[in-house]
Amino acid sequence: MLIHTIKEVREQVKEWKKLGLTVGLVPTMGALHNGHLSLIKKAVEKCDRVVVSVFVNPIQFCPGEDLEKYPRTLEADTKLCDDAGVNIVFAPSPAEMYGENQMRTNDFLTYVIPPFFYVNKLCGKSRVGHFDGVCTVVNKLFNIVQPDFTFFGEKDAQQLIIIQKMVKDLNIPVEIIPCPIVREESGLALSSRNKYLSDEDKIHALALSKILNNIKNCYKKGITDVEALKETAYQFLDEHHDLEYLEFMNQNDLEETTKADDTTRVFIACKVGGVRLIDNILLGEK
Repeated sequence: MLIHTIKEVREQVKEWKKLGLTVGLVPTMGALHNGHLSLIKKAVEKCDRVVVSVFVNPIQFCPGEDLEKYPRTLEADTKLCDDAGVNIVFAPSPAEMYGENQMRTNDFLTYVIPPFFYVNKLCGKSRVGHFDGVCTVVNKLFNIVQPDFTFFGEKDAQQLIIIQKMVKDLNIPVEIIPCPIVREESGLALSSRNKYLSDEDKIHALALSKILNNIKNCYKKGITDVEALKETAYQFLDEHHDLEYLEFMNQNDLEETTKADDTTRVFIACKVGGVRLIDNILLGEK
């Protein structure tokens, strides 16, 4: 069922809640791929009813980013969701979510602002205001759908950690279910932005997963000094890579570390062929 209005979603969810059914939410920006599908499948397995939101959120895009170019494939997304057993695809317009003339301005819109400590690093450093937009739209979706469970991929690990913090701090009654990164057979993490990569770019993009896996292998062999682990990355980089960051942080609170342990998550961002890609790995994960 494709729904475009907040009112209709609320009415349907209200009927489900009356019957005592559990509701799962998978927030997305559309252009769905197998990574999204893995979240949807988990939601369908765990919940009585599932809502997938498809909304390219304008307030999380920073100046110069690809809002207009971002792929929009609602018809294909709806079919994928229907085939997977989703009950509602919620695809609102920006005006439906934010009201007329409030879509891209913070002069008239109430934002949810996550802690500076969590956003002033990794993707938040170069994408100022991005996580304000993410937390605002996710909080709105939680209020609209009132899910019992919500499903987020670990590929966007900083986003996941920030949303977990928001839910805890604001006492939002929803359980967040983290879901593992889904990769192509080559090792490349699935992303809607992979569509922008040429075949040659995809080969160069494999450097991200190679760097992370090599760091994990070195850690398993006993190397814990972060600077020494970082040094192992450069053998995989050349003129085709514009490395933005390679950081080692505690997976629970994004505290930077100089000595890696099993709670350390390694984050990488790199432009390949002009496309910004992110990936990460947890060193203690088997």
